[in-house]
Amino acid sequence: MDRDDTQAIARHLPELVALRRDLHAHPELGFEETRTASLVAARLRAMGLETTEGVGRLGVVATLKGKRPGQGAIGLRADMDALALTERTGLPYGSTAPGRMHACGHDGHTSMLLGAAQVLAENPDFAGTVQFIFQPAEEGRGGAQAMLEDGLFERFPCDAVYGMHNMPGIPLGAFALCKGPMMAGSGRWIATFRGTGGHGGNSPHLANDLTVVQAFFIQALQGIVSRNVPALESVVVSVGHISGGTMDSLNVMPSELVVGGTMRAFNPEMQALVERRIRELAELAAATQGATVEMKLWWNAIPLVNHERETEAMTTAAQAVAGEGAVDVKMRPVTGGEDFAFMLKAKPGAFVFLGTGAAPDGTVHALHSPLYDFNDAALPHGVAFWVNLVRQELATVREAA
Repeated sequence: MDRDDTQAIARHLPELVALRRDLHAHPELGFEETRTASLVAARLRAMGLETTEGVGRLGVVATLKGKRPGQGAIGLRADMDALALTERTGLPYGSTAPGRMHACGHDGHTSMLLGAAQVLAENPDFAGTVQFIFQPAEEGRGGAQAMLEDGLFERFPCDAVYGMHNMPGIPLGAFALCKGPMMAGSGRWIATFRGTGGHGGNSPHLANDLTVVQAFFIQALQGIVSRNVPALESVVVSVGHISGGTMDSLNVMPSELVVGGTMRAFNPEMQALVERRIRELAELAAATQGATVEMKLWWNAIPLVNHERETEAMTTAAQAVAGEGAVDVKMRPVTGGEDFAFMLKAKPGAFVFLGTGAAPDGTVHALHSPLYDFNDAALPHGVAFWVNLVRQELATVREAA
């Protein structure tokens, strides 16, 4: 790592910590990030960067050209949205928005990319162009697709695009990635069962009992992974929502009952299989009680597949920052979903995890936990990685792909 860059990161660190905590205190859901996007755009313009707002509704893209000639261009992406979750950290900078919190660290991702933009803007000693991409709505609301449909890479050309996500439990400042499939396709499904409803005490025999339907359905779902998926494949099916009836009328059998959940898979064949089996089992469950079912199934993220050359580039940059021993280049793929996968389908690129360590007592609060908070000690590591990757990849003049 260049000494001047290291000093610049240290100089800006207090401001980045304050920024990260401000973002944490003001979380916004996907496609609602008006404050966040405006703050990001204002800071980028203050750096002197050419900045465009409203890309894919609320996305922000800033362009920085190096002072040396070159036609190469790379994109660096950070996500900005929060989750619909009630924070329980008790932090002085905790969420001020009821039912909203930065439980996935996107406040940290945004701050690290802004920090890298600041360091590079102050010393743009590279050849070519960097596109700083701040994406809305990563958490299942289609932010990456929206930016792509709005001409992201046509308007802001990139030879390659890179993304990074924090990961609690991985040692602070360490990195993990792998070539090929790294994260699963992430899908969601909703089964809405409908029947006659009825009196649960006086005439249950006259009703379509949707509680029996949902019990059969949920039990049957457990057989998809164990009996339909080949043993060496990885698929997940989980139920995350059940609703029906009302606590005010416990003697009334519901006429409508909803079951929803998530599905994960690493390739198109398994995506098609799990989608088909969920639909079939829902229809079978409904038929057992003479009920009907309406199904909705969709994939909000396709499998994330790292490209070989770009994975090697990220590995080299990470090793230069953290040391060879602190970079796991053969991490086991995870079944979390990430819509950066759509950008990797459009352009060569790669994705990496940055370790945020554990609390002093060894406690690790996982992503999407109401107790989670991004570790500010990881900020300089993330900024250093981005800066090093840019200087490495745009070190020499190269022709655009």
